[in-house]
Amino acid sequence: MKYTYYTRSDKMNPVFLRLGPLEIRYYGLMYALSFIIGLKLAKISAKEKNISEEFIEKYVMNAIIAGLIGGRLYYVIFNYKYYFKYPLEIPAVWHGGMAIHGAIIFGFLWSIVFAKLHKVNFWIFTDIASPLLILGQAIGRFGNFMNGEIHGVPTFTPLRIIFSIKPKFYEWYNYYNSLSLSEQMNYKEIVPWGIVFPNNSPAGMEFPNTAVHPAMLYELVLNFLAFLSLWFFFKKKNYKPGVLTGIYIIEYSLIRIFVSFFRAEDLMFFDFRAPHVISFILIIFATILIITKSKKIK
Repeated sequence: MKYTYYTRSDKMNPVFLRLGPLEIRYYGLMYALSFIIGLKLAKISAKEKNISEEFIEKYVMNAIIAGLIGGRLYYVIFNYKYYFKYPLEIPAVWHGGMAIHGAIIFGFLWSIVFAKLHKVNFWIFTDIASPLLILGQAIGRFGNFMNGEIHGVPTFTPLRIIFSIKPKFYEWYNYYNSLSLSEQMNYKEIVPWGIVFPNNSPAGMEFPNTAVHPAMLYELVLNFLAFLSLWFFFKKKNYKPGVLTGIYIIEYSLIRIFVSFFRAEDLMFFDFRAPHVISFILIIFATILIITKSKKIK
């Protein structure tokens, strides 16, 4: 038998509820849930910093819009060949296609503009937003799971291929498919929790009837742990504004570097995974930020 352990998810459906022509998808539902929880927690943080609820609501609403625009624009730029051919798909975010690095960059830029307009320290806002952002990222990954997207490589992929500096997975996978069945049997499952996604999902279309790493769930768990560390530990340290933001950037960048090794469809920057390139740049930036602002308030 080719695959020893895996979970089938043929009954997975990206649609949460249908009411006549109205269709509510898990993807959009997770965004809505992230917004509701994030706004509630933002008000708690704002109260601790003596910032009015109305003011923080205004910031959060605009930051979310900036993040959504940035996340989509980043994804479209890295997939310009497809969107040049199908320009009407550019605004169709409900079909998936958001890049968190674009959301972070645009959200950060908007925070600078917002702070200058209101003559306040913008690091205060980014510190409020950082734990909420990574919590939203964790929640959002469940929507990706239900869509069967942001999936991993097959669970029989050798670790030397998964953790290669330059992504050699497809080169290896083409070689694997050229082998006889008996030769393919030499590649064993390396984890027992692979998932077979429906054939009409992105994961199922790329790897039909094949157990793959649930990369989106790896990130969900790691993002949630990062949120707990930011909200319940680092936020209590009373660092100068900007330090918490730097810690968030480093934590998420490390998470993304790790998870991207398992992902099959990462955006590319020449021969390298784009998330690796951007994450390394962000880690350098965040390290410098923390060093310059690491002293606690006395």
